[in-house]
Amino acid sequence: MTSTLTASTLIWVPMAPLMGALIVGIFGTAMGGNVLGRKAGHSITIAGVAIAFLLSAMTLWRVMDGAPVFNQTLYQWAVLGNLVMEVGFQVDSLTAMMMVVVTFVSLMVHLYTIGYMHEDPGYNRFFSYISLFTFSMLMLVMSNNMLQLFFGWEAVGLVSYLLIGFWYTRSTAVFANLKAFLINRVGDFGFILGIGLLAANVGSFNYGEVFARSDYLATLTLPATQYSLLTVALICLFIGAMGKSAQFPLHVWLPDSMEGPTPISALIHAATMVTAGIFMVARFSPLYELSDTALSFILIIGAITAFFMGLLGLIQNDIKRVVAYSTLSQLGYMTVALGASAYHVAVFHLMTHAFFKALLFLGAGSVIMGCHHNQDMRYMGGLWKRMPITWFTSLLGSLALIGTPLFAGFYSKDAIIEAAHFSNLWAADIAYWAVLSGVFITAFYSFRMYFMVFHGEERYDQDPHAHEHHHDDHGHGHDHKPHESPWVVTVPLMLLAIPSIFAGWVVVPFLFGDFFSGVITVDTAAHPAMEKLREVIHGPFSMALHAFVTPPLYLAAAGVLAAWYCYMVNPRVPAFFKEKFNCLYRIFEAKYGMDKLWIDIIGGNFMRLGRVFWKAGDQTLIDGAVVNGSWKTVGWIAGIVRWFQSGYIYYYALVMILGVFALMSYFVWRSY
Repeated sequence: MTSTLTASTLIWVPMAPLMGALIVGIFGTAMGGNVLGRKAGHSITIAGVAIAFLLSAMTLWRVMDGAPVFNQTLYQWAVLGNLVMEVGFQVDSLTAMMMVVVTFVSLMVHLYTIGYMHEDPGYNRFFSYISLFTFSMLMLVMSNNMLQLFFGWEAVGLVSYLLIGFWYTRSTAVFANLKAFLINRVGDFGFILGIGLLAANVGSFNYGEVFARSDYLATLTLPATQYSLLTVALICLFIGAMGKSAQFPLHVWLPDSMEGPTPISALIHAATMVTAGIFMVARFSPLYELSDTALSFILIIGAITAFFMGLLGLIQNDIKRVVAYSTLSQLGYMTVALGASAYHVAVFHLMTHAFFKALLFLGAGSVIMGCHHNQDMRYMGGLWKRMPITWFTSLLGSLALIGTPLFAGFYSKDAIIEAAHFSNLWAADIAYWAVLSGVFITAFYSFRMYFMVFHGEERYDQDPHAHEHHHDDHGHGHDHKPHESPWVVTVPLMLLAIPSIFAGWVVVPFLFGDFFSGVITVDTAAHPAMEKLREVIHGPFSMALHAFVTPPLYLAAAGVLAAWYCYMVNPRVPAFFKEKFNCLYRIFEAKYGMDKLWIDIIGGNFMRLGRVFWKAGDQTLIDGAVVNGSWKTVGWIAGIVRWFQSGYIYYYALVMILGVFALMSYFVWRSY
């Protein structure tokens, strides 16, 4: 008998992390008198996320066993005419997979945080925040309507603001979280416009009702224009995804988010916030399939992000920023898959990327801990002997990232490249060459980091800023030589390494089967990429063998060899290229001027415009004319009127006589 999904079980998936966040956030901090200690704080939040993970795993198992889609309203909180606002869940294969990814990575991050934040004064506050983050993401992926989707969308943005600026005494952290918050508001403005256009023309926020009216929506034009309303709405929705999933040009917030503690870098970059946009486009595939214009726009944006953000990773010396630019590039790959209508592949790469990118971030955090908070790779080297577990797991994560055959990243990344090649949209050729070139770039910067950190001569004693690093923040002794991290850090690394290797073997059969049937919609006649992929991919081992006759494998190998030669054999080569191509290097160092564009030009002009509104609008018009002008006018009128209220009877009698005389004169004049 096929098992079914029930609301009474599903409700605890988001509620368990929420309850943990509330209990620890109130009673484990100064707000509630610090009743809970550190051990109780992390135990409660980890228990909440562990419950969510176990229930999510059970849900995925039942979905794979044939459980029907769960789509039910749990709470109706407002009705405006025919528009119903509600809280509800839609749990299908796409949702179930996302639930497992989010809760598993979050659980690993929670465990890792015990070691990483061991002596931080905001220990319980941090655990509360990351549990609240998990709740927000779960509400987003489990929603069955656009309003709840928007709630989860904004909630992850809000909590990311709190987490990026967790160390709020640092000016750089405050700047970074404001930057993330404001850039995401730009994208969210487009997102809410897209939701509004769809809801206004369908009369519902519910996914099922909106998708059922897709053919009707395709016939509409935007009022007073000739533009397709559906295309405009879908591009607006994708602008929201550009903000959340850090696509060019709304990507500038993500590298600076490294100012937050490393565990949240892993959570934001791996399984939660940045993947929200990818999930949203896949969920709305029944609509995106009706607009080639929207899909082409997505392809171009993804291609630009995948290629140009990868280039910036080549010059980074901060270990976390290398991984951050890698995330930007890989999100571009996922976006290219979406534009090619290979939604299955985009979601597949989302899943595999969540595992190996969380592994790389947590590995970077382990290195930072072992090197006493040094993040500059130029002052590392030779760590493989001192940190063997971190070294080996980071190597596995790097191999998965560059698409080494049989590793998880290989299956999803190669499928994206093939999908771009098979797409028949006009932008597909540009996207194909961008993601293909990105293979070499990814391999080069990944193994540049690997060789600089774990091999070569030890350089940790050459750091000129060593005195600035926090001394023994994590309580690992007073030996200033690098050392392996404690088990609460290394165990999550080992657990994340397992799916980084094997996830592809397990998922490939489902990817090209009917796992997403009825959930993700593809018009195979108009967009044949997915159908052609099914023709050439027949299983994990045949796909691995096929890699030996395709360019990506050799481009990845060339990238690794180039990094080995430049940073192990002949370190003078990078200096030579930096000198010869200094102009290009400065462009990369300036991040293509995008920070200047957003902060100095756009931000500066808005500040000047705001100052004009403040001076002319607020001070002169509102305060000066309306507020102050109104009381001055009343005062002036009152000053005149008071002369008629003297209190003398003879004065009032005179006024009455004059009034009667005036009225008589008026009527006499009217009679003539």
